[in-house]
Amino acid sequence: MKRFLFFLLAVVLVFSCLATGGVASEDNSDDPALTETAGEMEIDARGAILIEASTGTVLFEQNADEAFPPASVTKVMTLLLVMEALDSGRFTMSDPVPVSEHAASMGGSQVFLSPGESLTVEEMIKCAVISSANDAAVALAEFVSGSEEAFVSEMNRRASELGMKNARFENVTGLDDSTVDHRCSARDVAIMSRELISHKEILKYSSTWMDSIRGGEFTLSNTNRLIRFYPGATGLKTGSTAKAKFCLTATAERNGMTLVAVVMGSPSRDVRNEETKRLLDYGFANYALYSCEKTELSPIKTLAGKSDVCRVGHDGFSAVVKRGEAAKINVEFDLPESLRAPVSEGETVGRAVFRSGETIVGEVPVKAIEGVGRVTFPHLFVRMLRALVLG
Repeated sequence: MKRFLFFLLAVVLVFSCLATGGVASEDNSDDPALTETAGEMEIDARGAILIEASTGTVLFEQNADEAFPPASVTKVMTLLLVMEALDSGRFTMSDPVPVSEHAASMGGSQVFLSPGESLTVEEMIKCAVISSANDAAVALAEFVSGSEEAFVSEMNRRASELGMKNARFENVTGLDDSTVDHRCSARDVAIMSRELISHKEILKYSSTWMDSIRGGEFTLSNTNRLIRFYPGATGLKTGSTAKAKFCLTATAERNGMTLVAVVMGSPSRDVRNEETKRLLDYGFANYALYSCEKTELSPIKTLAGKSDVCRVGHDGFSAVVKRGEAAKINVEFDLPESLRAPVSEGETVGRAVFRSGETIVGEVPVKAIEGVGRVTFPHLFVRMLRALVLG
């Protein structure tokens, strides 16, 4: 009996320790992501950046504007142009994409396309996103623009439009054995990654761990291991060559906030993955996204107008704030007591100011939802007559 009681006591103590350990693991006070500041953090890479996707707010950067060979991260721009052409209605996901001799000749990561073979646009996208297939990327480029050279010109034009100040593309794959000045900075990669994920359908492929083509005969495995091992990961693109070393642009979403972490030129695949996770951990642990939806406000009295009031409202507003600050934000309205007609639809009539204590987080204009014309004599006469009739 004593032995049994002793054994029972030992079991209770063991489980008590485990329970205590479980509670301790919920205490984030020692979490490096919470205690480490952006100024103290140093990433083992040539360049790095962390941004919030919806606002573009930079949460961390390290040598973010020096350009380096991006390897297969190049395909982010390739895929962006494909998705933009797709959304414009130039073709559909089910259209066949033929394979040229040039596309089939690509080395590196590939799905071993044969000249004369064809896959659908969707299958080619899956190959380029999931398996980083160089042959599929070239086939898509030729399908969209007629040649890889013409497509590369579009890549550089689009990069300039997006404000990618240090980007220069020479091919659609990132293969750099024969390139002269094929480069991107971490900030450039973040910009084009943010633009690509605005096409939500791409996330269906970039978040897929395994798939197949050719009726299941050829398996596709995602080169981005974070998809499987990092909670909330949704994409996006890996890359590695001898020149570029190991690169990654990773997207992840938690609690309504999407982050883009870019690491350029890490010394190994494992270091690249760990440093990217470290950036994402830092962002999710320290920041949150405050959002206010598009809102219609109480109408404002209108003087000398065909209507007595003017409907007003403001567009949605989002801002990245320190974690725990979102609940403290209040909105104040700077609006006139009345408006004098005419008021045009979309005319700014005031502003909505978002504050956390004394700090202004941001503001958006309050605009007229519909126009109000100035009252005319016939309109005024009808009003007076209606008032007399109705008593």
